Amino acid sequence: MAEIVLDRVSRWFNNVVAVNDVTMRITPGVTGLLGPNGAGKTTLMAMMSGFLAPSSGQVLLDGQPVWRHTDSYRSLGLVPEREISFGYLTGRRFVRANAELQGLDDPGAATEQALARVDMVEPADRRIGTYSKGMRQRVKIAAALVHEPPVLLLDEPFNGVDPRQRLQLMDLLREMGEDGRTILFSSHILEEVERLARHIEVVVAGRHAASGDFSAIRRLMTDRPVQYFLRTSDDRALATAMVADPSVRAVRFSTGRGLDVEVSDLGTFVHALPVWARDHDITLLEVTPSDESLESVFSYLVSR
Repeated sequence: MAEIVLDRVSRWFNNVVAVNDVTMRITPGVTGLLGPNGAGKTTLMAMMSGFLAPSSGQVLLDGQPVWRHTDSYRSLGLVPEREISFGYLTGRRFVRANAELQGLDDPGAATEQALARVDMVEPADRRIGTYSKGMRQRVKIAAALVHEPPVLLLDEPFNGVDPRQRLQLMDLLREMGEDGRTILFSSHILEEVERLARHIEVVVAGRHAASGDFSAIRRLMTDRPVQYFLRTSDDRALATAMVADPSVRAVRFSTGRGLDVEVSDLGTFVHALPVWARDHDITLLEVTPSDESLESVFSYLVSR
């Protein structure tokens, strides 16, 4: 049973802070590392896998520092987000090279087993440079799995993978998590994490924003105030109708024409808006959510 502990870890590049004072514990099972693009997920993965030293704090695998502790690499499998640079190798040769680097007793058998787990046996003798994006992702996973590590780190592993193969890979990761391995995968797509991980760690702008059960954190995301922009045939009359309703926290006249509305109870607001418009003979010309990006959701979590 392996676990990774980050203890007040920061990483900066010159005067740019990529990760800021992050503390978290990754235990056996499947954990999702969720955050918008540029949040620091890749930097965290690089430190957990021993490719990057923390500027402060420490990253521990079963109580031992990962950085410059080469024995820990035998317990780790890494699927990086970046593309494979060995396009001239066949998929089989690439996976076997990783098996040989790990000093396995039978690298050939381990290679075939890893390729079979990700459904890559048939195209394994083609050069990686001829693979599709999804095939390159799968062969990277095979290389990370070839030595059967207890810890698997995957950085955006489903990028470019078709829906059928995505489901197969999710089933594989779920199975390994149930077998007691420590699986951490990063994603900026909420739905990917929701389908695979019950426990999540959320990072935003290099900071640790939330940690815990997915459902509880998802409720925080759903229950946050929502911003809408409305443009109508009579903005003033609609504003007067809305301010008296408890589902509306604030109404502001936008620069030019329109209303900026902050909603605390989205369900009530969505049902009430057309009623207000009908009762006051108002035409709704535009109803646009103005903060529905993942970035805005995560920023709300950080500000709580």
